[in-house]
Amino acid sequence: MKKPARRDGNPIGTRATKTVKKTNEEGKDVYSIVTDQIIAALERGVIPWRKPWQTAGSSADPRNGRTGRQYRGVNWFLLQLAPFDCNRWVTFKQAGEMGGTIRKGEKSSLVTFWKMLDGTDKETGEEKKIPMLRYYRVFNLTQCEGIELPADQKPILAEHERIAAAEAIVAGMPQRPPLRHTGGRAYYTPALDSVTMPELGRFHSAEEYYSTLFHELTHATGHASRLGRIKETASFGSDPYAREELVAEMGAAYLCARAGIAQPILENSAAYIQNWLKRLKDDRKLIVTAAAQAAKAADFIAGPMPEPDPAPADPEPTTTAADPDPVPAPAPEATPTTAGQLSLF
Repeated sequence: MKKPARRDGNPIGTRATKTVKKTNEEGKDVYSIVTDQIIAALERGVIPWRKPWQTAGSSADPRNGRTGRQYRGVNWFLLQLAPFDCNRWVTFKQAGEMGGTIRKGEKSSLVTFWKMLDGTDKETGEEKKIPMLRYYRVFNLTQCEGIELPADQKPILAEHERIAAAEAIVAGMPQRPPLRHTGGRAYYTPALDSVTMPELGRFHSAEEYYSTLFHELTHATGHASRLGRIKETASFGSDPYAREELVAEMGAAYLCARAGIAQPILENSAAYIQNWLKRLKDDRKLIVTAAAQAAKAADFIAGPMPEPDPAPADPEPTTTAADPDPVPAPAPEATPTTAGQLSLF
């Protein structure tokens, strides 16, 4: 005999089940969610770590709109994929705390963070902290109502100011490797701990020169005397070599933004994009790991960006319709290695 049904359609005597709206992110780890966003941008012809123009505020310094803290690592690149000039971002909850609301129909952007969980070392049995990558959602202040936009957006500098800022970054790098100008190639040689660059006059512009130099100096931070990222020699085109190249590309992006200079337009951008599409599809942790190491390299070269004093901690995301539960992911892989001579693909 068929049981009579309840108003929710389930037979009487059974538990009602909550209908959950499925999303494209369901079942994915955070590395894959982040990588898919970067891949989607590349497939549109957008290279997240290359901007051949200057913008005020957002590209150089994305920050939390409530705490003032800068977004770091891969978040710095993810937030630049959104089409906003304002550099301030808030969670759904923070918007309410600031007396505002999210405008109906606005789409959120993804932000990741590391949460340290208690664990046990399998070999020693000792307690240890295990990093888990999680994410939550944020909105740009221009997507909010009832919140006044900040007036402290970073201005676009004049050309001579940008070049002076770039030169100051180079001159101020601690433990800077020897720099020699000769030939027609730019590269860093780990065995000699030296950077080789063509003369400034051989570049199309001073900004192109400094963008390239920032790339090579980022490589140099991997030396054992600095951040120790370079562990052993890797052959050209290998996965470790490619990972180090991405670190240098993203490190140069950070430094170019610090100086306010534009990065050069790539002559063969289609091949460049296809190369990174393949790399990112093959290694889902690549972009997160490289972005974190690039941020450390940029901080080593130019010093950390100033934070509010004292810097208030960003609140851990709460569960709302706009801020889903943070999703755990495996701990990051070991630091990648690199090659004997390093330069752009």
